[in-house]
Amino acid sequence: MNNLWDEKKSRGLNELGLLIYRSNMLGEDASVTNWAGGNTSAKITEKNFRGEQVVVLRVKGSGTDLRTITRPGFPGVELAPVLALRSRAAMSDAEMVEYLAHCLVDLNAKRPSIDALIHAFIDHVHVDHMHPDAIIALCTSKDGPKLMKQIYGDTAAWLPWLRPGFALAKKCGELINGRPRLRAVLLGKHGLITWGGTAHESYNATITVIGDAQDFLKQKLAGKKVFGGPKIEPAGAGERVRFAQENLPLIRGAVSRRSRMVLTFDDSPEVLEFVNSRRLSSLALRGAACPDHLVSTKLTPLVLEGGSSPDPAAFAGRFARGLEEYVKGYTRYFETCRDRGDTMADPFPRIILIPGIGMVATGRDKAVADITRDIYHRTIAVIKSASTVSTYVSMTRAEAYSVEYWPLEIYKMTLAPPEKSLARRVAFVTGGASGIGREIAARFAAEGAHVVVADINLKGAEEVAAEIVKTDGKGRALACAMDVTSEADVVSAFGSAISAFGGVDIVVSNAGISSANPVEKTTVGQWQKQMDILGLGYFLVAREGFRVMARQGIGGSMIFIASKNALASGKNATAYSAAKAAELHLARCLAEEGGPKKIRVNTVCPDAVLQGSSIWSGAWRQERAEAYGIRPDQLEEFYRKRTILGESIVPADVAEAALYFASDRSLKTTGGVLTVDGGVAAAFVR
Repeated sequence: MNNLWDEKKSRGLNELGLLIYRSNMLGEDASVTNWAGGNTSAKITEKNFRGEQVVVLRVKGSGTDLRTITRPGFPGVELAPVLALRSRAAMSDAEMVEYLAHCLVDLNAKRPSIDALIHAFIDHVHVDHMHPDAIIALCTSKDGPKLMKQIYGDTAAWLPWLRPGFALAKKCGELINGRPRLRAVLLGKHGLITWGGTAHESYNATITVIGDAQDFLKQKLAGKKVFGGPKIEPAGAGERVRFAQENLPLIRGAVSRRSRMVLTFDDSPEVLEFVNSRRLSSLALRGAACPDHLVSTKLTPLVLEGGSSPDPAAFAGRFARGLEEYVKGYTRYFETCRDRGDTMADPFPRIILIPGIGMVATGRDKAVADITRDIYHRTIAVIKSASTVSTYVSMTRAEAYSVEYWPLEIYKMTLAPPEKSLARRVAFVTGGASGIGREIAARFAAEGAHVVVADINLKGAEEVAAEIVKTDGKGRALACAMDVTSEADVVSAFGSAISAFGGVDIVVSNAGISSANPVEKTTVGQWQKQMDILGLGYFLVAREGFRVMARQGIGGSMIFIASKNALASGKNATAYSAAKAAELHLARCLAEEGGPKKIRVNTVCPDAVLQGSSIWSGAWRQERAEAYGIRPDQLEEFYRKRTILGESIVPADVAEAALYFASDRSLKTTGGVLTVDGGVAAAFVR
């Protein structure tokens, strides 16, 4: 463990500031505690609303993350009435939560951590409760108490498994208080508790205790064969990528039967060492190491035994059988352990282990899938140490159920905001670097979608993706260089989308080009370029989108951004208008073909969207102005006046129409055409 405490940074901070500082440092290291895991506290003298000096327990709020926690993340509870609970023999979780709510000193504060009473009942000013890999390895070892003695002597104590709550808090207080030689408590199948008189002392105690365990395990693991040694050789790096791009859509569709999931693929050396080992099944299926791992990864992963480079068809059958057995097993687990009133959660795995290939993690969005992956890395590290120095002992099914379906844990999940209309979905937008495509990408992201911004202008696509990530969060967008007329580019871009998110739900074909000439002056090259980009390009993107959606088997939405010219002729724009008409008919044909697969295909027909368009910034503006006998700077007014509504069309108008077709609001519409042109009578759909 590296001691990160900086006297310069900590100097001048008050007690609450020091609590935040210490918490951020402890949360920075994933081997110390997981995302949103662990909790810290400080007992601080403050003035209450009456102006009286009282001792307030500032403790991490439920659902917050130590790495990024700030002042609002530490609700305060008045300590004196909380300490009065020590005289009680028992207290239910509901009573505990209600009691703590009455002790809050801040209006509208977050709910205190479910471990708040542990911090209150320990008579030290500062308390840390972490879930470090090295400590969890000891806490999940059959010989854990003996190994603890070897490391810490009589300066550490052991508490067997107890679900967090009043009983555990009371035992911790009774065990720690009045024992000055004690510096740590290890909680069986759970974690670590340390403390100090100051924030600095508590931080030093935490990292020292963890560091001692790390040093001990490092020495014990030296030269040892872990996980029983390798059983198979991994597939080559390129082969693993090809496998993922072929099979992630299949996996995604199967685990999305109740609600769509986003995937993360991981073939890191640590994962491959585990999935290729002899003891993979016996260790992985033993169960989760601790509550903090369980709530993200479930009790067990789905382990798919087999060769290192399975044939896609053979893998599909093996995966289907394995998933069916997993769901049956999860259902048995639920039915065996359930309490009256419990409702079974999604029965599909959060982690899928594939020998020779790697690991697939699932989540409601990319951030959650990545967190699930990261936490399973912690599980692998724990199993590696525990199974090498002793026998790995996981949570039992009853213990796991008591946490997974614990009302207080379920409450934490309710803190997430309501899902948006495109939540859990992946949108692939061509021509996404500017104009209509840029606006669609941003609008879809704002509605919860993960967005692949594909454009021949990679720099522009990267700028759009960066803006989405800044606004909507890490992992929300991916930029891809793609020429829609290149079959290789299109296949590669969809492969990148699959690698990043596991599949695609929405495809928006928007890439375009325009040129205008009287027919007698139109060259074969000009005609062909229009047909290549607006015809061949839309075909290639649609074909690849269909392939991915069909592999997923959960339907999807395909949206063509055509033009008013697809419905009505455009003066001196023969090639452009013919190509746009071809797009519209292609969409209708695809709608009929996609119906049995629940793939909807609809078309948006805008007109004269000049704002932010790379097309209108070039020769097309001059050409259209010449066709109508006006100056280029008069085009906006000309187009506005020719509409029935007297309105100009901007990219946001088209994005709103695309959003309708992308969302479930149009779930029963396919083969449809939505005009966004201000009302051009010649383009009325007939």
